[in-house]
Amino acid sequence: MSDAGATPAVSPDELALIKGAADTLTQLRRRFQDAIEQVIVHNGEVTVYVARAAIVDVARYLRDEPKLLFNLLSDLCGVDRGLEADPRFEVVYHLFSIPHGYRLRLKVRVPENDCEVPTLVGVYPTAEFHERETFDLMGIRFKNHPDLRKILTPDDLEGHPLRKDFPLQGY
Repeated sequence: MSDAGATPAVSPDELALIKGAADTLTQLRRRFQDAIEQVIVHNGEVTVYVARAAIVDVARYLRDEPKLLFNLLSDLCGVDRGLEADPRFEVVYHLFSIPHGYRLRLKVRVPENDCEVPTLVGVYPTAEFHERETFDLMGIRFKNHPDLRKILTPDDLEGHPLRKDFPLQGY
């Protein structure tokens, strides 16, 4: 992984400006120290890179911890970082805590040669259709998804249209 590594220090001043960010990161680091790969604060938003194997446990904790209550998965999508990127893909989860008004973005790095992530359907039922869309458009598989099949493209379309190597002509 080119940009993975130890969690860099994030300025307490930056976190203080974002509602709930300092408390959320403190809780996450305390509970999932080894699963937090990187934290980025940019434009008033916090992004936490989580180890792929830990995404279900981290999401469940964020949803259930009374001090956090990230009870809304508002979006989930895939990113193709390009053919040369290593890892090539990311899955992005946008969480919101309705009771506390906190926002948090989680990302999971996904290598092209093992393009699979555990499903979050058991934690956030709304993940079902988001994961189907990501599978259909990006080709990222969600392990243990209850109904992983195409949702937007025709059944006979080969490939995944949002991948950067998808042909733009000739089909």
